[in-house]
Amino acid sequence: RRLQFLAKSTLFTGPFINRLLRWYGAYPVNRDKIDITSFKWTLNQLRHDGVISIFPEGTRSKGAMIKAKPGVARLVQMSDATILPVAITGTEHIGNVMRVVNPTGDIKVNIGSPFSLPKIEGTIDSAILKSMTDMIMERISILLPEKYRGVYDIEKKDRLR
Repeated sequence: RRLQFLAKSTLFTGPFINRLLRWYGAYPVNRDKIDITSFKWTLNQLRHDGVISIFPEGTRSKGAMIKAKPGVARLVQMSDATILPVAITGTEHIGNVMRVVNPTGDIKVNIGSPFSLPKIEGTIDSAILKSMTDMIMERISILLPEKYRGVYDIEKKDRLR
């Protein structure tokens, strides 16, 4: 199966870059508002056994994990998709599209075990979405060195309780 991913729509500038990104499997998402078109496209891909790489924070975090957006949990609930947590480090120096195509430095990818979220019947409120989003992000955080875990550092959370 082909891996596809969401990328900020502002990257899709000009016909060459647009084609290049789409060839790599990127689909544009407008991060300035709720992008129904991208949401429906992603949901359709997941419902038809597609593989989508989603960056739940909505951006590349600079140094440590930041609060994720709840859209990832909603997509999983609506599609029954299995989640494969992946953590990537060493990308701090990648600042533009050409560095993505020709990266330098050591990039490390840690892959966790697949898991599913519990299926919720009925209305899913924002508190449930936040809880499910946190479950996803905590699974990603344990794949990272502690200094990158940010708001999802489980060990610090446990010490604060």
